[in-house]
Amino acid sequence: MTDSTLIDTAKASKAWPFQEAQRLLKRFPNGKPDGSPMLFETGYGPSGLPHIGTFQEVLRTTFVRRAYEALTGGAPTRLVAFSDDMDGLRKVPDNLPNQAMLTENLGKPLSRIPDPFEKYESFAAHNNAMLRAFLDRFGFEYEFVAGSDRYNSGAFDDALKNVLRNNQAILDIMLPTLRAERAATYSPIMPISPTTGVVLQVPVEVVDADAGMIQFTDEDGSVIEQSVLGGQAKLQWKVDFAMRWVAQGVDYEMYGKDLTDTGIQSGKIAKVLGGRKPDGLIYELFLDENGEKISKSKGNGLTIDEWLTYGSEESLGFYIFPNPKSAKQLHVGVVPRAVDEYWQFRERLKDQPLDKQLGNPAWHLLRANSKIDGPDAPGAGDKLPVTYGLLLNLVGVLGAEASRDQVWSYLANYIEDADPAKHPSVDVLVESALAYNRDFVAPTLKKRPPVAHEAAALRALDSALSEASADAAPEDLQTMIYEIGKDEEFGFENLRDWFRALYETLLGSEQGPRMGSFIALYGIENSRRLIAEALASQ
Repeated sequence: MTDSTLIDTAKASKAWPFQEAQRLLKRFPNGKPDGSPMLFETGYGPSGLPHIGTFQEVLRTTFVRRAYEALTGGAPTRLVAFSDDMDGLRKVPDNLPNQAMLTENLGKPLSRIPDPFEKYESFAAHNNAMLRAFLDRFGFEYEFVAGSDRYNSGAFDDALKNVLRNNQAILDIMLPTLRAERAATYSPIMPISPTTGVVLQVPVEVVDADAGMIQFTDEDGSVIEQSVLGGQAKLQWKVDFAMRWVAQGVDYEMYGKDLTDTGIQSGKIAKVLGGRKPDGLIYELFLDENGEKISKSKGNGLTIDEWLTYGSEESLGFYIFPNPKSAKQLHVGVVPRAVDEYWQFRERLKDQPLDKQLGNPAWHLLRANSKIDGPDAPGAGDKLPVTYGLLLNLVGVLGAEASRDQVWSYLANYIEDADPAKHPSVDVLVESALAYNRDFVAPTLKKRPPVAHEAAALRALDSALSEASADAAPEDLQTMIYEIGKDEEFGFENLRDWFRALYETLLGSEQGPRMGSFIALYGIENSRRLIAEALASQ
């Protein structure tokens, strides 16, 4: 495949990352005037532990970044993950230790509060490290930037002076959007108290914009004249957003629906500061299983570690990929399907025409951390020899005390060279299935006795299995099961009722796998024992 073929096909693609990348092409049809890389940014507020909502923003931005590179034949890009760790701690998240210590430090910059976990130099450093560790694990190519470093080092000093010079123009934008009580104390720039270290929400008078000097009343009532430079002040959130867009030359940044108004006001402020609002996507928020917004402070929804306990990294990316403008519920129940659907898309990739490849989530996921085109990337076209759903059914039958070695002994019935070292992707899912079964499946499984016509069909199935060879193919076993279910002698209205009976009497669940595949995996003799147990329960 030539670059020109990829570029031409990408330009016609309806996949959302390419649609977003097209907007950047319109922004700079001939590339950026100074020849610098296209700058993508993602923001993170380290007031709580990172969650999947944080991760998805980096991943989705990376999808757009790689799509832009494909559209331009490899134009240079950068991705900055920015942590707003100069923000003041407004409330103490419920899911953190050392609540009393954090309460004592309310209002101080997150980067100047001790780490409640007592591992890092600050609260922000702990949460920043957690974010970087996961992004590194997934293999993202990014540059991490802490707001505290930029403020404290003076890197933002010129930008802060620019804010002071345009203080009134920014107030003219912001004050009409605020309630009267808030407007009375609002200032674009928030000084940090020299006595308490708290980020102050007080009126500020600009004394000398070019020198960075302001005047304000401190918490003890004293009038203070102080510089805003070198980490002695912090900008209001919407002003900060605009300032760093302009100061860093950000070209693309997406954000959640809850920040829609922020984007509007920050865009106006960016223009006042002499810059240009970046392009970006406004995405819908993740919801928990109750349909409520996922919150860092509440700790509801799935954490990154929880998803990776019960699923795979690729499945997480796959679940995140589709339509970002549509809200998704994020709970443990969505994990198994995401795992299996990811592998289905990955298997199809190699044989698809290029236009279909560019709409395949696996193309974007395989390319997210590589500049190799998706269908040529390592692993494209791979097929998982056993589905996650089938593994869950096997582990469910084996019970909550099942072990990894035990599962692999059964996999030998189904997979050639059933060695974990030769099938690392399967081995990851074996561990995930064991955890998922232990925590969510085993406590809910309850087999019911078969009724008379179901028992008759089970006896027929047992008889047929007694004559089948030990290495019978899953397809042949499935055909055998079909024929029994279709036999009018057993009185099933449809095959769905027959399979539901198999699931509920043999596996203890309302849904299940292709039974031919399950019997081949579990073994014919073991499956006959399940039937015997079901018949004995009548």
